[in-house]
Formats: sequence, structure tokens, C-alpha cells
Amino acid sequence: MIKNIFMEVMPGIWPMLIIITVIVSTLRITYLITRHKKFQLHKEFIYLIFIIYILCLFHVVTFQDINYGESNFVPFKEIFRYSFGSPKFVKNILGNILLFIPYGFISSYLLKNKKFSVISILTIIVSLTIETVQYYIGRVFDIDDIILNLIGGICGFLIYIGIDAIRNKIKILKNDTVLDILIILVLAVIIIYSFNINIFGMIWG
Repeated sequence: MIKNIFMEVMPGIWPMLIIITVIVSTLRITYLITRHKKFQLHKEFIYLIFIIYILCLFHVVTFQDINYGESNFVPFKEIFRYSFGSPKFVKNILGNILLFIPYGFISSYLLKNKKFSVISILTIIVSLTIETVQYYIGRVFDIDDIILNLIGGICGFLIYIGIDAIRNKIKILKNDTVLDILIILVLAVIIIYSFNINIFGMIWG
């Protein structure tokens, strides 16, 4: 499902992604060099991903799949409308949860936050803002989207807490070089998966 969403959104956002990546990367690298700051690939990559994520989030919630239905102010009304596992369930329920997992994870990482209440408040503020803006641009306000976004933000927060606990127990994961290598491997896997690259075919001809 994630892959399908990625392939649907990519044609409309790739120019923006390239431009933003070049602008942010060149500014950040110049800043680090001129200020004689240490370059840590894994941290810089997460900063860049967060910026790209915010831009993609803006694109998805303002330009994609415009809905002219009615607003919903009754909690759980829309959530229980769809049959479990149906296409609409996957898109509207799981989609809204997955949409905010990166926010919960990256914002917790950036803030070094380990408080459940903090990520909950931040997620509600962002989701409420999105739903309110959508209401005024011809879409609808849905309280259930806020609930699902909150679940996604909490899931991202729990993933951060889990990874942080593992990192504290395994000393090698505190090494910046190791983390840089892991980031490169993760990025390579994402690219291979997203674009259906046959790596074995490329190696063996």
C-alpha cells in the first residue's frame, strides 16, 4: 500500500523534491563548512527527510483526492463505516495512521522527547490545523482523521522509544560511523523497493 501511494504521489512532487533537496543540502553543507561544524550523515539525512515529509504532507492534504462530502464532527462515525480490509478502509483508516507515523518518530527524535503527552499535543495541533484548513479550501473537516492521525503520531513516538532503547543497550549503535552506514543501507533498500530495481540482475548481468 505504501508503495502504491508513493508511486501515485511521486509524479506530481518530484520537481519540488529535487529543488528543495538541492537548496536545503547546499545551504546546510555550506553552513557546516563555514562554521566548522561536524558533519553527521545520519542526522543531516533525518533533518532533510523531515523537511521533505512536511512538503509531501502539505501536497497530500491540500491537492490530493479532493472530497466534496460532508464534514464529520462525531468521533468514530467514519472509522466504523468501512469494512475491515476493504480498499476504502486501507486508504482512509490505515492511510491516515501511516501518514503521521513519520511525524511522531522524527519530531520525537529532533526534540529528544520521551513524554507521551508532548507528542500527543503536537500531533493534535498539527492534525487539527490540517482539518481546519481543508474545511476552508473546499474539502471537509473530519474529527476521525484527527483521531487516526493521533494514533499514527503515537505509533511513531513508540517506534522512536523502542529504537532509542535498543541503541542504549547496543553500544555500537552509538557510533556515528555505524549509524551513517545504516542510513545509507536503509536509503538503498527504500530506493530499490520503490523503483522495482532488480539488484541481482544488475550484478549478474
